[in-house]
Amino acid sequence: MTTKMIRNWFPAFLLLLFLTLVSTWALSESTLTVAHAQQPTDTPGGETSTSGIYITVITEEPQINVRMGPSSSIYPIVGILPRGATAPALGRSQGGDWIKIEFEGAPNNSGWVYSPLVQVSSGTLRVVEPPPTPVPPATSTVDPTLAAQFVIVPTNTRLPTFTPPPSLTSIIYTSTPEQNSQNSVPVAAIIITLFILGVFGFLLSVVIRR
Repeated sequence: MTTKMIRNWFPAFLLLLFLTLVSTWALSESTLTVAHAQQPTDTPGGETSTSGIYITVITEEPQINVRMGPSSSIYPIVGILPRGATAPALGRSQGGDWIKIEFEGAPNNSGWVYSPLVQVSSGTLRVVEPPPTPVPPATSTVDPTLAAQFVIVPTNTRLPTFTPPPSLTSIIYTSTPEQNSQNSVPVAAIIITLFILGVFGFLLSVVIRR
């Protein structure tokens, strides 16, 4: 093979080798991606039942309460289960009075039901620890000394009695008694007398002038 032929075939050989490497890499990546997609994943923050044991609500009541922990006086209600409902069992309390089940929406997707209200399928449940006791909300405290200042104690002082005001004295006006008509001089007589005196005086003055 001449040198010229080698030079002509060498670029083709390099191109073929490159295509082979790229095809091998792409095939391996595709295989890894499919393998990862088939691997199961766990739900974060929750528990799943692997024992295959289930509970069934058998109470005569329409529903039962699902609580946050194995106590009706300490743990709050996180949901309800109707009569005849089933749920995967996760474990039981120390004495077996409570059953831990899967319950979506509750903390860690789990809750507790009272065992006499449900029927457990065949199998043995492991003993699980109860969740921490919920912390009650803080209550505001008031200084007793300060609060005592605002306490008003009613007194036994008798209310004043109503005293009616004194009655008003009515003033009575009496008319002045008229004088006896016999002792009084008529006004007409006085006028006539003055008229006569005036006429007499006028005549006297005329006579004197003559």
